[in-house]
Amino acid sequence: MDTSVVAHPENSPNEMVEEVDPAGNVIRLVSRKEMRAHVLWHRAVFVAVQSEVGQILVHRRAETKDVWPGCWDVAVGGVLSPGEEWEAAAVRELSEELGITGVKVELLGTGVYADPNVKLVAAAFVCRTEGPFVFADGEITEAHWVTREELPVWLSAKQFLPDSVALVLPRLTWE
Repeated sequence: MDTSVVAHPENSPNEMVEEVDPAGNVIRLVSRKEMRAHVLWHRAVFVAVQSEVGQILVHRRAETKDVWPGCWDVAVGGVLSPGEEWEAAAVRELSEELGITGVKVELLGTGVYADPNVKLVAAAFVCRTEGPFVFADGEITEAHWVTREELPVWLSAKQFLPDSVALVLPRLTWE
């Protein structure tokens, strides 16, 4: 696994994103900075990566992330661009964060998540690949394959993103 990191700034605070209602209906366009500052509802996508033997790829987020910097995650993903379709966003995030192209993504389901840090309407996907992974955009600082049996130990020992844990793990099947 290539764990090299190329420094790059977090998504631009001036990037425009869709503010949505809890049903996912677009209300208006706002800057990413405004969305984060006011914890506005927005659309996001999560993609769990599983190996051919069913392990899940967990990773640590860069300290430059605008929410939950340095925390661990069970899925790659991010905020959708205005008008972007769920599957297109999943494919884009795999390419940006892991350097993966040409893999099939499977929809696990959709849901909502809200806490003091984020409010989002999301789609969760899974893809099955062994890599190789290239963390060229700098959003991931390290990654590890984890078995189903090992995952509870990881979850209890490290701080994981609560949104992806809530929206991805209950929908994930282990092979």
